[in-house]
Amino acid sequence: MALNCGVGGLPNVGKSTIFSALSGAAAEAANYPFCTINPNVGIVNVPNERLLRLSGIFKPQRTIPATVEFLDIAGLVKGASKGEGLGNQFLSHIREVGMIAQVVRCFDDPDIIHVNNKVDPDSDMEIVNIELALADLASLAKRRERAERALKVQAREEQKNAGIVLSVLDKIGPALEKGRPVRSVDLGEDEKAAIYDCHFITAKPQLYVCNVDDRIGNVAAAEPAGRAASYVEAVRERAAAEASEAVVICGKFEAELADIEDPAEKLAFLGELGLKESGLGSLSRAAYRLLGLRTFFTAGADECRAWTIRAGDSAPKAAGVIHTDFEKGFIKAEVYSYDDIVRYGTEAKIKEAGRYRVEGKEYIVQDGDVIFFKFNQ
Repeated sequence: MALNCGVGGLPNVGKSTIFSALSGAAAEAANYPFCTINPNVGIVNVPNERLLRLSGIFKPQRTIPATVEFLDIAGLVKGASKGEGLGNQFLSHIREVGMIAQVVRCFDDPDIIHVNNKVDPDSDMEIVNIELALADLASLAKRRERAERALKVQAREEQKNAGIVLSVLDKIGPALEKGRPVRSVDLGEDEKAAIYDCHFITAKPQLYVCNVDDRIGNVAAAEPAGRAASYVEAVRERAAAEASEAVVICGKFEAELADIEDPAEKLAFLGELGLKESGLGSLSRAAYRLLGLRTFFTAGADECRAWTIRAGDSAPKAAGVIHTDFEKGFIKAEVYSYDDIVRYGTEAKIKEAGRYRVEGKEYIVQDGDVIFFKFNQ
């Protein structure tokens, strides 16, 4: 399961710079709006200290981290929902992602044009969020028309389904009209399923990325100073109000960090600055939390690998992430925790301590589990 994340926001907020730094993929970055037209795509390895520690213990032939797919999407402006700027492209591309990372400019620089000629994170976030809500209102209107036509059909089942859809649309319509996202409306699983075909943009999880200037305040500790601090605080307040998260990243610093290829050297450099992880690490962890994702590991002499699952997934479901045949023929899972392999050092000692377990089909995989699956071929 790969995490798919669209990097969006207003033009000239540093989206492409951050994308390039995080992904190592070249993305055009220029001092004018709309330099990104077609979305750039980058597959990024997710930093995971636990995986590195496992590799140090097992010394495998290869170590394979989980990955994140980032899409650098064209900037959105006021009126995008009606096609202004590159609105149509932006909206079509952002519908394809699993979550949104909205980059917000939190730095002053007279040499970099702001699309509204003023650095104001509150206004910037409001513009983006309202445009997304307006786009969803247009989708809602089209879906309502279809449901109302279905009510006139004689088939009872279709009429029943149409009635459910209309009742859900009645719940989310007022929120969208106030500029609030669909995800803010309390919907049951059946209600979400009823409107799944609407593909509402604001139903997607969204986090905010504060792009700060390098060397302003203690960037390494994600605590900028001066006006930048007030910009970041504004973003954090909005994120908290939406039960979301705000991550502070310095695009220029991440670009420097990306140039360091040796993982050990990179960690040492971060340590000198008082950092435990890169901006990508903090962004990935925030995304995992918002999406309710978990990580389990497979480990051995051949390979140590991180796998991504959803919270609450059973052992057979986790096995299916590796290969569908593993899920179909699942017999059992031999399990121990990451903490135990760090504590005891070897699987043999974990077994001696009685911490090596055999779990069946009902077992719910926990974050940090190290698992060996057995299955019928």
